[in-house]
Amino acid sequence: MEIATRMSLDPQWVSQAIAKARYRESAARLMLPAPAGTPKNWGVYRSRFVEPIRVKAGVAFWRAYEPELQRAQASYGVPASVIAGVLGVETIYGKQTGNFRVLDVLTTLSLDFPKARSDRSAFFRTELGQFLKLCQEQGIEPDSMLGSYAGAIGLPQFMPSSIRRYAVDFDGDGRIDLQRSPVDAIGSVAHYLSQHGWHAQWPVYFDIKPPKDEQALAKLLAPDIVPSFSVSDMQELGASLSDAAQNHPGQLALVLLQNGRDEPTLIAGTANFYAITRYNQSSYYALAVTQLGEVVSKEASRQNAQTP
Repeated sequence: MEIATRMSLDPQWVSQAIAKARYRESAARLMLPAPAGTPKNWGVYRSRFVEPIRVKAGVAFWRAYEPELQRAQASYGVPASVIAGVLGVETIYGKQTGNFRVLDVLTTLSLDFPKARSDRSAFFRTELGQFLKLCQEQGIEPDSMLGSYAGAIGLPQFMPSSIRRYAVDFDGDGRIDLQRSPVDAIGSVAHYLSQHGWHAQWPVYFDIKPPKDEQALAKLLAPDIVPSFSVSDMQELGASLSDAAQNHPGQLALVLLQNGRDEPTLIAGTANFYAITRYNQSSYYALAVTQLGEVVSKEASRQNAQTP
């Protein structure tokens, strides 16, 4: 069996594990793309995540785990606000970690990926192998673990390969547990971003006014979210950057977020913005994480200042 060979697992054990998997039609359906013609809208997307329920839960999480958030920032260079933003967007700080059996959805998406979108069955076969290896390493019954409809696990919604590669025992209890240890989740998110190019002390993005010349604008937008232009490159093409951006040493990307029929939102994303998109390959996601974290951090600080 391919998985057993690739992951150095006992073939009989793998066969017995996969035999317990059940087809989940709902997981396959949830993988389908949005209906054609559905316009992207940053304002609507933001309102789903930077909203009172998540902010309230985020402030409570911050006040409970501020020392650990600060320790992760000191250890990995990733701001506590960004870590908090990721955990808030992903699972509302552990309140919604998923009710699908991970074994079921990874097997379903490995063997019967929906035909209505580009085939990602190879990715899910790899994740199925990583999941079974993870279960063997941690002594977990494969049919006992719950996660998202895509097989993501725990507070930070790591895929199995990311757990094995990037998760850390940040609470020092001798095991990694992203389902029940918020502290492990905090450290693991910070470690993941640090391993994907995070630069300590750099912001995530700057404000920008794009050039009016259409050719210059098209040139700046061509690399999409990949940082490809220096500050001087952008200025030579007619873009106007905020004062805070003038001395930024790294490359920038002109990131465009649609607002339905309204004018789009444009920002200058740094390497740190790009690092967040390695977690979820969406500029909308990266900006929501950043802004939710900022709101939670500021509100937590405000409440702390009011506490006698």
